[in-house]
Amino acid sequence: MPKPQPSPYAVDDTAPRRSVGRTVGITLFSIVAGIVVLALIAVGFVAFTAQRSFPQLSGEVKVPGLDAQVTVQRDVLGIPTITADSSRDLFFAQGYVQAQDRFWEMDFRRHVTSGRLSELFGESQLGTDKFLRTLGWHATAEQEVEALDPIARAYYDAYADGVNAYLAENPGADASFEYAVLGLQNPDYVIEPWTPADSVAWLKAMAWDLRSNIENETERAVLAPGFTEAQIDGLYPGYPFDRNPVIVPKISTVPAVGTAPDLPAEGEGAEGTEGEPEGDTAGDASGDTDAPTAAIEWTRADTVIDAVSELVGDAGEGIGSNSWVVSGSVTETGMPLLANDPHLGASLPSVWHQIQLKCSTVTEECPFDVAGFGFSGLPGVVIGHNARIAWGFTNLTTDVTDLYLEKVDGDSYWYDGALVPLETHTETFKVAGGEDVELEVRSTANGPIVSGLTDDFTAIAENPYIGTGGTVVAPTDAPAGDYAVSLRWTALEPGTTASAIFALNTAQDFDDFRGAAALFDVPAQNLIYADVDGNIGYQTPGKLPIRGAGDGSMPQPGWDSTYAWQGFIPFEELPVSYNPTEGYIVTANNAIVAADYRYGLTTDWDYGWRAARIDELIQRAIAKGPVTADDLNAIQADNYSFIGMRLTAAYSEITTGDDETDAALDLLQEWDAQNNADSAAAAYANVLWDTLVENIFVDGRENPAPLSGQGRLFLVVDALLEDDASPWWTNEELGVSGMADMLKRSAIDAYERLVDEQGDNHSRWNWGSLHALPLTNESFGESGIAPIEWLFNRGPFPVGGGSSVVNATGWDLGQGFETVTVPSMRMIVDLSDFDDSRWNQLTGQSGHAFHTNYTDQVESWQKAELTPWAFSSKAVDAAATDTLVLMP
Repeated sequence: MPKPQPSPYAVDDTAPRRSVGRTVGITLFSIVAGIVVLALIAVGFVAFTAQRSFPQLSGEVKVPGLDAQVTVQRDVLGIPTITADSSRDLFFAQGYVQAQDRFWEMDFRRHVTSGRLSELFGESQLGTDKFLRTLGWHATAEQEVEALDPIARAYYDAYADGVNAYLAENPGADASFEYAVLGLQNPDYVIEPWTPADSVAWLKAMAWDLRSNIENETERAVLAPGFTEAQIDGLYPGYPFDRNPVIVPKISTVPAVGTAPDLPAEGEGAEGTEGEPEGDTAGDASGDTDAPTAAIEWTRADTVIDAVSELVGDAGEGIGSNSWVVSGSVTETGMPLLANDPHLGASLPSVWHQIQLKCSTVTEECPFDVAGFGFSGLPGVVIGHNARIAWGFTNLTTDVTDLYLEKVDGDSYWYDGALVPLETHTETFKVAGGEDVELEVRSTANGPIVSGLTDDFTAIAENPYIGTGGTVVAPTDAPAGDYAVSLRWTALEPGTTASAIFALNTAQDFDDFRGAAALFDVPAQNLIYADVDGNIGYQTPGKLPIRGAGDGSMPQPGWDSTYAWQGFIPFEELPVSYNPTEGYIVTANNAIVAADYRYGLTTDWDYGWRAARIDELIQRAIAKGPVTADDLNAIQADNYSFIGMRLTAAYSEITTGDDETDAALDLLQEWDAQNNADSAAAAYANVLWDTLVENIFVDGRENPAPLSGQGRLFLVVDALLEDDASPWWTNEELGVSGMADMLKRSAIDAYERLVDEQGDNHSRWNWGSLHALPLTNESFGESGIAPIEWLFNRGPFPVGGGSSVVNATGWDLGQGFETVTVPSMRMIVDLSDFDDSRWNQLTGQSGHAFHTNYTDQVESWQKAELTPWAFSSKAVDAAATDTLVLMP
């Protein structure tokens, strides 16, 4: 018989007794082990749930609704190349593929643009929803969809059908992990079918992101009660035409859109001497200029505007873009090179989705062979190239928004001496976990009334000032009634941008390109161009208002029609450049034309620091010659800081008497003004810059001045450094009197701040970690629940660059140094061989947390490194790691 075994539960009296400490230790270990096991189970559950929504990348899938087989090839970065026999199947497949990669992002965005976030997240989002529903983005998009021509409408319908085909087989958490998380708070949510208006409405969100001067206009209006006209003018100076370049120093004469241009033969015209001749347009709209050449609970935001900006992008610090195109006359290949890097709010996933759309045979019915960057939820390619042309965008920064003071009397408002009934309608908001809420939206002839919805607009109505041309006064001739503020904005009127995308995608020459630009009305963008025949060009597009009595710099009297918009600048009178003699064109949100241009465009250009630096670096590259794609990439990565250089000069003779501070100042004298991530001098210089402007304009001031717009403040402080008698140098609350005192005090304060951040060992100081980029998911990344935020957020990642720097990693003065705006993507297109082109975006293709392609492009982005961009069928086949065949 086998020997009996003791019961596992029996007590062995002969065993040595454990100490209390050992027993406690074992108990604690058991508890910790249990927690670890539970954590591992939780992680496993999360991983399993998240991976449920990862898209199928290889094999075959039957997809009802297709007419024929479609092939989807992806490279190691997950970038799809879609090849189809018809336009309908091509856009159907694009909808299907983008739903695979990013459907939660698409669904979240359509709730933003339609003012329906409360349906997802409850009453905390009502303020944002009310503002957005008042603006009526989605309603305007619906009007635009109804006005589409039959062909464009068919593309949007096919795209929506493709999205819905994917959703039919992938409901809820199978579409994206976020729906599993959403179910914890809102278990009754059901995904709605996608519509063409959901696609078009995102263009309104991008227009808001790039809306230009409404913040400056609002700031001036809020400042008016406490500042003189001279002080406001000093804080908001005009564009420095004498030192920084304009985009189009001389407007080209080109054929009107729709007439065939006399394009040069292959190889001609790229030098600007044998192509279209330079010349003046009719009237006063153009002419020679002496300007420098540019051919050179959920987290709640502080205000509704802040909340909207967090959701769709902020028009504040760092929003803009760089683009430039170089003629083949100065390049190594003899053909143009085109570079672009749009600067937008940092987001996870990135705002861009890289894609290539190919008709298996290019025909009139299926004319697409195009690659580049698009938006998830929107058919087509927004920025990129086809087989003949390439194009890039930067924000035009023209003024397309105006605030109007209205006088409201009951249900009417005053207009030209008469009471006119307000236009009203009621919006109903569905609120997750709560009752429905209603809002009456009121509008005048100028636009929707927005006071009462945001703090700043309400403050303007409560303490109204108007102004134009530098004059700022309280209104004295206003009719009876209560003040309100309305908003006029080009994006609130139906437009044609939804069709312009397809026109760009299929353009074959500069005339086609300009025809597409004529349709691209909102958001207003600088468009640069290059083609395989060697031509380069630029076109100002957009619906740009012709103002009446006002200039758009301050709110205007809404009761007087002489201040109303008088129409829009005719397209043929907008600035254009074709094969300029300089051999290159630079756009970086700087002034488009000299001050003598016939029409008023804005009082609030970007101040041109990036444009000037890019122009300088291109001229150096040309002088060294010939220009290569590597040269353009190096320019994209340039970290030179104008204000860093200026402060270095200002402090060259300053000593504070504090040895540690003076040692920090010595770092500046050995610095090359490059905001490199590993630079100790850059860390101190930027903390010094932030401290100086806070000490001058904010700390201890009864009426603090806004610190928005570092490029603006570069110019303001640059002027102050030449005027030691300025009263801004005296701050009695800080005990500072005069420029020298202010500079010394700020240097000491900055040293102490940096020591608090990074210690007193200079060798451990670095700009990169101080300026690090946190990648925050645009929805659940700010839930206020740490474990949920951990699931979706990544970083922070050390970065170089800065505000008004070519490598435009923007940060907010007075609010910390973390990066908030970024070069959202970078591309360099080589017109000699498209397969030699390069590209990169901020995060990755996938919107699925934990997917390989969620953040796999971040490391390259940090270094401003670009990856090869396959375009030809041979190159795409060679790069493909996965092939999915969609079967009807």
